[in-house]
Amino acid sequence: MEPRIATINRVTKETDITLMLNLDGSGKCNLNTGIGFFDHMLNGFARHGLFDLELVCKGDLEVDSHHTVEDCGIVLGQALKEAVGDKKAIKRYGSAMLPMDEALVLCAVDLSGRPYFSYNAQYTVPLLGDMQTEMIHDFFYAVSYTASMNLHIKQISGSNNHHIAESSFKAFAKALDMATMYEERLNGSVWSTKGVL
Repeated sequence: MEPRIATINRVTKETDITLMLNLDGSGKCNLNTGIGFFDHMLNGFARHGLFDLELVCKGDLEVDSHHTVEDCGIVLGQALKEAVGDKKAIKRYGSAMLPMDEALVLCAVDLSGRPYFSYNAQYTVPLLGDMQTEMIHDFFYAVSYTASMNLHIKQISGSNNHHIAESSFKAFAKALDMATMYEERLNGSVWSTKGVL
């Protein structure tokens, strides 16, 4: 199989982002978004999905974390869409229920080519480090719609905001890793009755 690697550069008046994603990596990452908590979440995503991820973002953090986090989601979604390619012989679906102490989060992914996002998590603080907690929703929304994936994230339990966020990113990593794995029994075909995704 050919390497599934994508490199994206996106420049706007609000952010300048360069991202490299290798779906068949080993969990190595090099991150600098200017937001420590966000880097921590993305590190967990890369490590637990066994994706290699390099991401540098220069954003207007003097405003707040919004543009940086959302635009990184857009670029990650673009990279996912490019790296997965024609989706031949991949499992397409993935899911994970991930515990982190008292927190439990369910994530399910369908690389269907049809964007949809459903999210249910409750945060009781406005910030985690320098990152607005409401941006966790917006990050995953941006990823799902730019990558054209069906993505569901549901908090089952949890009271610690850090744990809820981290288990969300790690559950997404595990579900996406499963969805992008190859299924040998497909013999190179797409897993759809339509014959195309």
